[in-house]
Amino acid sequence: MIEKQDEHILVQLQREGRTTNQQLADDVGMSTSACWRRVRALEETGVITGYAALVDREKAGFATSAILHVSLERHDAKFVDEFVSRVTARAEVLECFATTGDADYHLRVVVRDMHAYNLFLDEFMFRLPGIRTVRTNVVLKEIKTSVALPF
Repeated sequence: MIEKQDEHILVQLQREGRTTNQQLADDVGMSTSACWRRVRALEETGVITGYAALVDREKAGFATSAILHVSLERHDAKFVDEFVSRVTARAEVLECFATTGDADYHLRVVVRDMHAYNLFLDEFMFRLPGIRTVRTNVVLKEIKTSVALPF
């Protein structure tokens, strides 16, 4: 569990990761040195894992987004490990979750267009060993996306 002041720091950094330490300290009501120490501690303990630019996928040319529901034939370590290894290596796969329910895994995939998605399926997903089914939900409209935690 993190302290309330750390939550305030994280909220501000999630809103604007490029803020200066001075501005961050002002925003959360701390001295710059205390703020810097807290940010460093959050980084060192792994609460803050990195900093990144948020990119509008459509403006960057990735117009098609899909949610894949993947079920495996078998769940022995060989197939699971290979599936996880190969899926995590693919840039098109933004997220992969092991889940309960009808599918074993849910993947969020982005590609330039439907042709690229079809190639992704034919040349990658359908060639993975141990796949039983792959069902696709094409994202029609993104209503809400967030990379921020709800402090």
